[in-house]
Amino acid sequence: MWQIDDMKPPAIKLHDVVALLDERPQDGLASGQVGTVVELHSPEALEVEFLDLSGRIIALVPLQRADVLVLRHEVSSTAA
Repeated sequence: MWQIDDMKPPAIKLHDVVALLDERPQDGLASGQVGTVVELHSPEALEVEFLDLSGRIIALVPLQRADVLVLRHEVSSTAA
């Protein structure tokens, strides 16, 4: 039987759009803030760039895979 524990989060790729899952006040970032993956150090370690509405960098922060949710514009074939 399928269980939620069997689900693995999708692999993160360079330039994926992600949402921050927790507050990071030390970086000026709120939970839900959207950024772009600009560097992959390993499958679990990445750097994400967060911009303001004018395109200026708010923060460039190292994060773990567990810190973000990958946002998708289309349903993946594995989700069906």
